[in-house]
Amino acid sequence: MGLVEPTLGDVVAVLDRLYDPAWAESWDAVGLVTGDPSQPVRRVLFAVDPLRAVVDEAIDGKFDLLVTHHPLLLRGVNSVAATTPKGRVIHDLIRNGTALHVCHTNADNANPGVSDALAEALGLNDTRPLKAMPTAPMDKIVVYVPIDETQAMIDALAAAGAGRTGHYDRAAWTSTGAGTFRPLAGANPTIGQVGEIENVQESRVELVLPRKRRRAVVEALKATHSYEEPAFDVFELASLPSALGGGRIGVLTQPLPLKEFAQLVAESLPRTEHGVRVSGDPERTIETVAVVGGAGDSEFDRVRAAGVDAYVTADLRHHPATEARAYDGGPALVDVAHWASEWPWLKDAERLLGAGLAEQGSTVDTHISTLCTDAWTLRL
Repeated sequence: MGLVEPTLGDVVAVLDRLYDPAWAESWDAVGLVTGDPSQPVRRVLFAVDPLRAVVDEAIDGKFDLLVTHHPLLLRGVNSVAATTPKGRVIHDLIRNGTALHVCHTNADNANPGVSDALAEALGLNDTRPLKAMPTAPMDKIVVYVPIDETQAMIDALAAAGAGRTGHYDRAAWTSTGAGTFRPLAGANPTIGQVGEIENVQESRVELVLPRKRRRAVVEALKATHSYEEPAFDVFELASLPSALGGGRIGVLTQPLPLKEFAQLVAESLPRTEHGVRVSGDPERTIETVAVVGGAGDSEFDRVRAAGVDAYVTADLRHHPATEARAYDGGPALVDVAHWASEWPWLKDAERLLGAGLAEQGSTVDTHISTLCTDAWTLRL
């Protein structure tokens, strides 16, 4: 049986797994902008910016879906009338049945994401996040049950969402010991008699769980436990750095003088009128490198703390750059065009979407826009 054409909903579901909207920054606007989830998708165009020229490319090329990195509507609007440039874009997309989907800071924070593609383009190895996102809040639940109830309790807690780690579920740790208690007047003990001290061989059962599943897991525990008053503890676990997050730190295969490294950057990214700007001693040896796709001068403190030799990013402003260079041992700076720093991600997104759809038995025709949508068009 051959591969089938997916719906827009199918394609968006794959994109949301690759670039979960929950990973986006709170100020961002990501996700589906135009389009009916039930409409078929045969052709997909990837681009950095949803500018007029790119939208025309999508419409003229009869693409069913345009996936961009930057949002069309980042800030709230009260009207999408065709009297404004963005309003006309919205009208033309809808009129021609072309959907628009945005993967912005959720793609920045993904792994692999925008900065992974930039790091790969520059040949960096052993990469790790510059600004790691914390792992999702987790709890550990500990419950004491009669030994013969151990497996039933693990089953119940696992069904409620506990005990899942990576590609494993029902992951639990148990030990045995003696539990002791004395039922008081008014108690209805499952084991023992009112007024008498009881000793019971019990299992201590431990499972981890997402904090958002705490209520459901505790309710499952109480419903499954045979005791009138089950003993259990819930511990909030410390959050650890995850593999998600913005920027990347990596190592060059072999050290290079700054002037050669800057030439490597220029040759590895699409050419723009902005070009590549460098701040630092041209003979300085560069081995460890931090990269941030897009505007990155807000990350100078993290870059300096990482102790890297060079920092590659876009949109560096005069004052933050000069302040960053004032520190002894601070990194050399390599400033590239915003569009050029994020364009390598398009190839990753295209490849990963194709693989995700193939796993579901569907396929689309994909293309990457080569239109340079950098803001600067002339350098004198």
